[in-house]
Amino acid sequence: MYKILFIDDDLDFLESNRIYFTRKGFEVLCCEDAGQAVGKILPSTRLDCVILDIDMPGMDGFEICKRFRELSSTPVIFLSGLTDLDNRLQSFRSGGDDFLAKPYDITELEYRIRARIRKNENVFFSGTLTYGALAIDTDRRIISYEGRAGDFSALQFDILAFMARNPNKVFSYEQLYDQVWKTPIIRSRHNIQVAVATIRQKLSRLCNGKQYIRTVSRKGYCFSPDGE
Repeated sequence: MYKILFIDDDLDFLESNRIYFTRKGFEVLCCEDAGQAVGKILPSTRLDCVILDIDMPGMDGFEICKRFRELSSTPVIFLSGLTDLDNRLQSFRSGGDDFLAKPYDITELEYRIRARIRKNENVFFSGTLTYGALAIDTDRRIISYEGRAGDFSALQFDILAFMARNPNKVFSYEQLYDQVWKTPIIRSRHNIQVAVATIRQKLSRLCNGKQYIRTVSRKGYCFSPDGE
């Protein structure tokens, strides 16, 4: 059963979607309070997709998405009546994966949710990847070296695990966005560069100076299984 979260200050909207998607076999969570969603639900609940509005009191959808992206690469779909180009582009810049305008067809929303979840599932896998003393436990989501666990955010783990699953394969900035961030329109090399640089620094400290991620000039990054 997929678990999805709707964040919107329209109670009628929340209730109609809760009824529809529950009947379709989803586990549905609803939140009208953006602060509560960011403070309690998003950091602690395993979700398969998040659907949120832009215009909400206290904290808008862009800020919610940015904070959630620090924790997870779970698909985020913006569902809003603010359909001008600036808002649509900003939804992707903040880390969203899709945008659907209100008023909307609920069947189309269902298909978009299912498509995003399927794409997200294709990225992940179970088991532990081991490269010498480096272990990436994808079930417990722990990265360790010689038994010492490192401190990696959810997104940093997802990027490293994805690359480690494909050792020595070079991934472009666009490929990493599509496969891990899953932002189909707005791609920012700076975001990828910052994320990979942070992963590299943390790995180097954890792994006694070994460099498991290499930069390939004008092409992107690859995972080096020997750390050299």
